[in-house]
Amino acid sequence: MRDNVINLQAVLPDGDVVKTGSRARKSAAGYDLTRLIIGSEGTLGVITEVTLRLQKLPSHSVVAMCNFQTVKDAADVAIATMHSGIQVSRVELLDEVQIRAINMANGKSLPEVPTLMFEFIGTEAYALEQTLLVQKIAAEHHGSDFVFVEEPNAKEELWKIRKEALWAGFAMKPDHEAMITDVCVPLSRLAECISVSKQLLDASPLTWYIFSLTQYLGFSHFVICCS
Repeated sequence: MRDNVINLQAVLPDGDVVKTGSRARKSAAGYDLTRLIIGSEGTLGVITEVTLRLQKLPSHSVVAMCNFQTVKDAADVAIATMHSGIQVSRVELLDEVQIRAINMANGKSLPEVPTLMFEFIGTEAYALEQTLLVQKIAAEHHGSDFVFVEEPNAKEELWKIRKEALWAGFAMKPDHEAMITDVCVPLSRLAECISVSKQLLDASPLTWYIFSLTQYLGFSHFVICCS
């Protein structure tokens, strides 16, 4: 978000109104108040106006999905992909509990194993080239059933799995509420973080699952269903 906000207006706790940034592409005058306020997530002031940078729609995209034996294998592939310099638009991790919830909620029959989803953008040739490179990396980390689609309807159907992840979780525990927590660690420690967290939560009485993983930071959502 911070890279796509040009400037903003915010009301501070004392009532003062501040406007940050400008239309200039670069400025080294003073503090970067725009990113400071964005990063504060509402604790420094209430954002009342925002000017966003528009992005050009990619000419082509490919959506891929791959299954793994363990969450660590899936996380290792995500890390290896990022370190390789492959340009991935999105990377999403869904653990086996999340996939089970999706099957229950939507009547699907997906293999209930840790799953990675990718999106590659660019020209048709470039997106396909990046897809095949990731397929090779996945195979080196025990990945299986690697599939990719390019047709709009097929891509929408695959991403629907991720978009409905939270709501699918309620299918397992309809009388429960969800508590979502985010974890951010150095990329090199991501696989370890997920594995240790999984061990601790498996030993607890809570129903929980993991979804989401960004390509820029070691970042995951842990969803815990509580009665």
